[in-house]
Amino acid sequence: MRDQIRRAAVSVPSHIAEGDELHTNAQAVRHFYIARGSTAEVVTQSMIALEIGDITLAQHQHIEQECNSIAKMLNRLIQIRHPISDA
Repeated sequence: MRDQIRRAAVSVPSHIAEGDELHTNAQAVRHFYIARGSTAEVVTQSMIALEIGDITLAQHQHIEQECNSIAKMLNRLIQIRHPISDA
């Protein structure tokens, strides 16, 4: 479980960096959406970890709060790069 959460968490900044370096807004936005999906994956895995007793409620709440904050920032990046998107 820990490794899955780490992989998903590492995927977020990796896709942001890759998207930022691409030459078209469409390619960048695609990577930002993938990064946003990874934040949802981290939250989901955190909920599972909470349910099976691997993390505390406080840890889960912290993870969820951070992921929600990152997702909001990604939504803004998506809007900037692709203003007509449904972010």
